[in-house]
Amino acid sequence: MTKTEQFKKQLARIFDSDLRTKQWENYPDYVIIGLIIISTLSVFLSTFDLPEGWQKVLNVVDIVTVIVFTIEVSLRIWAADEIDAKYSGFWGRVKYCFTFYGLIDVLSTYSFYASFFIPLPYAMLKVLRVARLLRVFRYMRSFRLLQQAISSKSKEMFISLQFLVIITLILSFVLFFYEHTAQPDVYDNGFRSVVWAFAQYIGDPGGFADTPPVTLIGRIIACVIGILGIALFAVPAGLIGAGFSEAMAEELHRDVVEKNVAKLRLAFERKVDRITKFQVVPPYISLCDIQARLGMKVDDIFDAVEDCKEFRLINLAITQPVDERPQDRLAVESCYINRPYGCCIDRGSKITIVAPTSFVDPCTGSFAYYLALIGGFNYISREIGQTRPYRSYFIFKDRDNQEQNLPLFMEDLERLTSREGSWTVTSLAASGSLSPSYPTIFHFSAGGAAGDESFEGEDLVVKDMAAYRAFYEDAAATLKSQFALDSDHQRYHGDSSKNLFVRRYTPGCGAENNIVMRVAWSASLWDSRRIAIAKSIADALNRHFESDVEKEYDPDLNTYKIGL
Repeated sequence: MTKTEQFKKQLARIFDSDLRTKQWENYPDYVIIGLIIISTLSVFLSTFDLPEGWQKVLNVVDIVTVIVFTIEVSLRIWAADEIDAKYSGFWGRVKYCFTFYGLIDVLSTYSFYASFFIPLPYAMLKVLRVARLLRVFRYMRSFRLLQQAISSKSKEMFISLQFLVIITLILSFVLFFYEHTAQPDVYDNGFRSVVWAFAQYIGDPGGFADTPPVTLIGRIIACVIGILGIALFAVPAGLIGAGFSEAMAEELHRDVVEKNVAKLRLAFERKVDRITKFQVVPPYISLCDIQARLGMKVDDIFDAVEDCKEFRLINLAITQPVDERPQDRLAVESCYINRPYGCCIDRGSKITIVAPTSFVDPCTGSFAYYLALIGGFNYISREIGQTRPYRSYFIFKDRDNQEQNLPLFMEDLERLTSREGSWTVTSLAASGSLSPSYPTIFHFSAGGAAGDESFEGEDLVVKDMAAYRAFYEDAAATLKSQFALDSDHQRYHGDSSKNLFVRRYTPGCGAENNIVMRVAWSASLWDSRRIAIAKSIADALNRHFESDVEKEYDPDLNTYKIGL
């Protein structure tokens, strides 16, 4: 992640409008609120006949607040895509400027500069500055609750309004037919009766409908309209009251969910891997374990997982071959999220570990993550999406399809792998999810067909075949000697599809050497040596493709130097 992206993410945290979090990012919020109050107070004081010295002070206050708000609003618009992905790009930011708060920000701030080019009335400029006070609503919990209440009951209120309008129109026409006969000069057309009927709802403040009915039917209709006038305010007030209660209940529920999310984060604490001595996060925690250790109910766990993208429910049964007759077992998996599709970490390496299916293949992302972390490689994974319908990041026909952030994934991948001498290693799962078990545990591929164990062929995704073959033989020998795990090259799995994602690079972009590595869950998840296995593969990758770079282990693991 570049420094610019880090700065933008920091701005997004500053502009989150949440004053309940105890962190330094709240201080700018308090400064903004203070300046809004000072700016409004200066406008109020300017209405008095003050001495010239005080007028100068107020002018300085206006200039300072305008400059600060200009910087703040400009940064807020620039970081809008981090606040919400729908505001990405030029038109996304334009869309943000036309939201309720965005429009208030723009009008109350940039109108000062517009006055240099367009002659604006003095009163309008003052009104727009006072409108800054509306920005305080952004930080007010009560206003957010009221907004939620109105939004949740908007359909009901619209239906009641439709009913009221139709009934009033009917009554106004009946009123006309009876009153026109008695007062032809007053009720000379249907518009008069319609105006009179609707004017009663607001008390006819202008007196423009001061034409009371004189007939019996007309007076009865007037009484009915009076009753409807009470309903006009009573029904929406009742609906908003109910919505406010629901919003309060939902807010309390959200507080509970946030606490449960915090509990889950603490549950995924680092533990020492006995073999490598690395500090690692467990790939999953079972629901039973969470219930026993944290005292959370199943519904609480489900709500917390649904609320936080860092967690997802998985069924561990799909990680075992069908001939082992696996039993369903629910667990929670944790993952690191920093992009709309999942995770992208740029460590400046020529090697990039890709996990395009970690969203649907439980815990494969964990193995790939530690493979990249131990080796000091770049890492990119797909952690977010829809399970139904599922759209693959591994094989697809249209890379420009905006669904599920595929274009952004490919753009980031090309950025990581367009360096000279780049290699990618795509980590996938094998031997699970109703699949049979194979004699070998690691299945390597260079883009050839299944069953073709040669290191030759057309349209392969590895150009430097000699380097790949040397790596494969070294890694296979190491896995066999250290862990008694067998490997194969394209014996059971092939990747000859023309829609393979590494064949969908933009011309001139992306790595020319792309290895596909499928690992049986028995090794990547269920083997107690999984971290040591990942380390041995990382060491082989460094020996063959990045031996010219001296590396140290990431502080998340340990602080001593990698021994290559």
